Amino acid sequence: FGTLLALSSYNKFNNNCYRDALLTSSINCLTSFLAGFVIFSVLGYMAHVQNKSIEDVGLEGPGLVFIVYPEAIAMMKGSVFWSIIFFLMLITLGLDSTFGGLEAMITALCDEYPRVIGRRRELFVLILLGFIYICSLPTMTYGGVYLVNFLNVYGPGLAILFVVFVEAAGVFWFYGVENFSSDIEQMLGKKPSLFWRICWKYISPTFLFCILVFSLLGYEAMLEGEYEYPEWSVAAGWILTLSSVLCIPLYAIYKFMASHGDCKDRLRQTFKPEPLIPTAVPGQIYSGTAV
Repeated sequence: FGTLLALSSYNKFNNNCYRDALLTSSINCLTSFLAGFVIFSVLGYMAHVQNKSIEDVGLEGPGLVFIVYPEAIAMMKGSVFWSIIFFLMLITLGLDSTFGGLEAMITALCDEYPRVIGRRRELFVLILLGFIYICSLPTMTYGGVYLVNFLNVYGPGLAILFVVFVEAAGVFWFYGVENFSSDIEQMLGKKPSLFWRICWKYISPTFLFCILVFSLLGYEAMLEGEYEYPEWSVAAGWILTLSSVLCIPLYAIYKFMASHGDCKDRLRQTFKPEPLIPTAVPGQIYSGTAV
C-alpha cells in the first residue's frame, strides 16, 4: 500500500522494519477484532429492542454508520455524550485516513520530481487540496450518496488486489527473494528466516492471485437497490477501475519499447532491477541482479 511505503520512506536505513511490520499487522488485527465487539453488540442491542433478527437490522457501509449506530445511541442512557464521542471519532478517523492517503501521493510526487515539486511542497499541497476539494463537491449534492456508492464499488477493491499482487510478484519473483533478503540483512544485520522467504515467494503471491481471480469471477455490479443506475455507469465504473490498473502494463510497454536490442534483450532489460542500491554503510553500493 502506498501509505505504508510513503511513511516508511522517512525512516533511517537501519530502522528495524521487522519489528515495525509485526507491530503494524498485530495492531491492525487487534483493532479489527475489537471493532467486531462494538459492531455486533450494537446490532444485537438493536435487534433486541426492535424485536427483529440481526439480518433485518444490519446494514453495511454508510447505512450502518449514519442510520443504525445513531439510532442505537439515541436509545442508550447519556445519548448526548455518546453521540458526541461517536461523531468525534468519525471525524478524527476520516481526517487520519485522509492524511495517510494524501501523504502517499505527495511523497511520491515530491521524490519523483524534487526540483519542480519538492522545492515547492507547500504550494503543491495547497493546489492538490484545492483540486480534491473541487472534485468532492458533487458528493455534497442531493445525489451525492449514490456517487459515493459508485466510487466505493469501482474505486478500490479489484484495483488494490491487482496492484498488491503485481507488487509482490515484481519484488519476490523478478527482483528476487535473495536480493530482497540481502537488502534486509544490510538493514538489520541478519537475513529473514526460511519461513518468511517461503511466504514471500510462494504463499503470499499465490493467495493474492487466487483472491484476485475469485473476485473477478464472482464480481457483480453491486449497484442494485432503490436507485437504478444508468447502463453507462457500469462502463464508467470499469474505466475508473482500469485507470489505476493500466498504468502498470502501460509503463512496462514503455520500458520495453525504450530498451535496445532484440525482443529477448528488451525483455531482459525491462525486468532487470536497478543495479545500484544504497546500503547502510556510507559510500558503499550494493549491485543487485535479477533472479
